[in-house]
Order: sequence, then C-alpha cells, then structure tokens
Amino acid sequence: MARGWESKSVEAQIESADRRRGEGKPRLTHEQLEAQRKRESLLLHRTRVLSDLEKCSDERYRKTLSDGLAFLEQQLGALGWTR
Repeated sequence: MARGWESKSVEAQIESADRRRGEGKPRLTHEQLEAQRKRESLLLHRTRVLSDLEKCSDERYRKTLSDGLAFLEQQLGALGWTR
C-alpha cells in the first residue's frame, strides 16, 4: 500500500515539473527563433573582435577590426540590440 502512494507522489512531482517548465518560456515563432540565433551569433563574433582589438598592436589590423566591430554592432542594432 505504501508503494502505491509513493509512485503517485512521484508521478505528481513529474507532472508539476512539466507544468512549470512549460509556463516559464513563451513559445517563439520560427522568425523569432532565427532572429535570436542570429543575435547570439553576432554577439559571439563581437566578443571575439573586442578580444582581438585588446591584443592588437598593428594599426592597419586594428582599423580592420574596428570596421568589423562597427558592422557587427550595426547588424545587432537592426535586431533590436542596444549597448
């Protein structure tokens, strides 16, 4: 008899956890997911460029990195990102 109560308790806990998982995140459309992925990718690239800028000593390469950073931030801005 105790075993039946235990399994029902576990089942209730699993159902409760499933409900909590479903409530926390709103469903995103395909377009929203694509925009989110693109934003995350651009942010990773931005982080890499910033890191390279800190280490760079060659003025020409620094200019190239700065231009790339400006482009990435422009793309991020189009996706609603702000500094």
